[in-house]
Amino acid sequence: MDIPKDKAGIEAAVKEILVSKFDCDPEQLTPEVNLFMDLQLDSIDAIDLVVDLQRQTGKQVNPEDFKQIRTLQDLVDAIYKLLNS
Repeated sequence: MDIPKDKAGIEAAVKEILVSKFDCDPEQLTPEVNLFMDLQLDSIDAIDLVVDLQRQTGKQVNPEDFKQIRTLQDLVDAIYKLLNS
């Protein structure tokens, strides 16, 4: 699956990953949901998520940029920036 370059497409693709790989409840996946506190993702999950995103986008994710991500919206914005820079 290739991730679209628009924010709505990115958000849908990220939600699909969170539901399928991390068993997240789709009802919880609002833009302001905290990936770590609300969804209980840990550092290993974060690495798995980055690896999956790198594979799907074909782009290298900067670990420093990823450290700043807390919410679903942060993640969507970071991927948007990555795909459109």
